[in-house]
This record gives sequence, C-alpha cells and structure tokens, in this order.
Amino acid sequence: MEVKTKDLWVFIETKEDGSAKKVGLELLNPGKEMAKKQGGNLVALVIGNKVDAAVEAASCHGADKIIKVDAPEFKEYTTDAYTIALETLIKKYAPTSMLIGATNNGRDLGPRIACRLKTGLTADCTNLDIDEETGNVAWTRPAFGGNLMATIMCPEHRPQMGTVRPGVFKMLPAKEQKAEIITEKITIAKDAIRTQIVELIKEMDAESIDLEGAQVIVSGGRGVKGPEGFEPIKALAKTLGATVGASRAAVDSGWISHAHQVGQTGKTVGPKLYIACGISGAIQHLAGMSSSDCIIAINKDPDAPIFGVADYGIVGDLFEVLPVLTEEIRKAKA
Repeated sequence: MEVKTKDLWVFIETKEDGSAKKVGLELLNPGKEMAKKQGGNLVALVIGNKVDAAVEAASCHGADKIIKVDAPEFKEYTTDAYTIALETLIKKYAPTSMLIGATNNGRDLGPRIACRLKTGLTADCTNLDIDEETGNVAWTRPAFGGNLMATIMCPEHRPQMGTVRPGVFKMLPAKEQKAEIITEKITIAKDAIRTQIVELIKEMDAESIDLEGAQVIVSGGRGVKGPEGFEPIKALAKTLGATVGASRAAVDSGWISHAHQVGQTGKTVGPKLYIACGISGAIQHLAGMSSSDCIIAINKDPDAPIFGVADYGIVGDLFEVLPVLTEEIRKAKA
C-alpha cells in the first residue's frame, strides 16, 4: 500500500460502555516516541459506541490526533464490522505503522487487516523501536518457545503492523491537552456482519483476578511443590493487598488456574512490586514480569536465573521465609 503520511496509529480498543481498554492507552507511550522518530503524528483510532470517554482518555494520554468512529454496530466487537472499518480508514489515510493490543480481539483483528492490506504483522511483541536509518519498526517478540527474543522488520510493505502484549508499557501520565479529533462515519450493512453475539459467559475466576492492573503481585512456581504450597503465598498476598500470580509450571501441574499465569503464555505484568517465590526464572516467565518496578526473588538455588533480574534476592526455602516475612509485615502494619 502506498504510504501517504508518516503517522503512527494506535488502535484504542473500547469496552461496551464506550470507555478505553487499558492496553490501547499503554501503547500511546511507545507510540509517541516512535512517531517522533518517523517524523509523523501519533494518531489514536477509536472505534465503538458512545466513545467520548475513550476519546478523552486518548487525548489525555498523548495522542496528537484522534480518528473517531462512533456507531451502534460497533458496540460489540465483531470481526466483520471492525475489519471493514479499519480497512476503509487505513486505505484512506495510509499511515506508515500501526500498533494493536494483543487482546483476544486484537489477535483476531490484526491478522485479518494485515491480510486484507497485503502487509506483514508481528504478533505478541514485548518491545518496540525504530531503526532511524530506514524508518522501519523493530518489532521484538519471544521466539522458539520463548527461548530467545527475535527482532523482526517489515521493509517492503506498509503499513507496518504488530500486536503488543498488555502490560508491557506503562501509560503516559495524564495531561490536560486537546488532540485534534476527526470524526468518520462508516456504515456497515447488516448482512455484512456474519456473526452475532448471543450470550457472554464470563469466567468468574478470571474476572476477579486482575493481574495486568495489580500494583503488587506474589507469584509461585515449581518450588511450591503442590496446590497446598500456594497457601503461604496467598497469606502474604492477603497481608500486602496483592494479587496471586503463578508460573506456567505451576499452572500446567494443575496447582492453580490459568487465570493466575504470568509469562509468555499468560499475562504480561508491570506492577510496582513483584515477589517471585520458588520460580527459577525461565525466559518465558521473565518476558512477562521483568518490567516490574521492583522484583524480589525467593529461591533455594543461588544460581537461579530469577536473581539476574531481581532487585532483592533471598536464598532460602520459601516455606521458611514466607511465614516470617508475612508476620513481620503484619507487625509493621499493626
């Protein structure tokens, strides 16, 4: 596709109430610097129904321009309606790059749009940059089962597209600023939407566990040795007002539900405090939590890779360390 601008777009996914999902606002942070390096504007694309709240949030968190599509047919996500809208707008404005959150909807929408536009798409990115010599986006993502990180470029086709995992970047501080708003009216024929949402069934466990929004997370790994091993982790989490996380090994062993999983195949998190208990630190797990502000590792193995990213490390048995730590915190809070 011929590029008409040097703008970088961020797709702001919306909820049914018209507010913005967090991941789109997070992507405005790297998008700001990337757009600057490309010599273009940072454009937020907001699609949904009654989306004034999402538009305001995008403006406050760094967007230079906002393209707004507001209509009842976009209240609930459908592949057909959103694909038609994005394809229409991208062909009209022709940005050079586009970021999409790697949510369930984003993972559905990104490949469909890339195929329609005959361009590439790098999925599940955990880092972004611009090669200033070529203007190509350097998309970094886990590869070969998470055993290494690959950097991918798309030099021949535009727009450059990628999905980025939630929680990888932090939102820019909100500021009182007014982005330029462009309102687009896109009408979707009823027969063009081939699927209909009949009922939404929410997984109660997943709904109550907000790993991506948690400020403090206490996670357990293979070292907890069984489902009962999560009891001291839950006790510490309760004392701290924290959320309980887990490594893939613990989840695959059936000791705790997948809703708690942190890592490449779980959630990417960036809390203020992350406490890793009995977690060795495989690259798949590190990819999901290494952006935490402060990391405390508790492990019997002094050579465990987790200590390589930890700010503080305790070499010891978690079943001896955690009860003492929990009690001391209780005393301090009393």
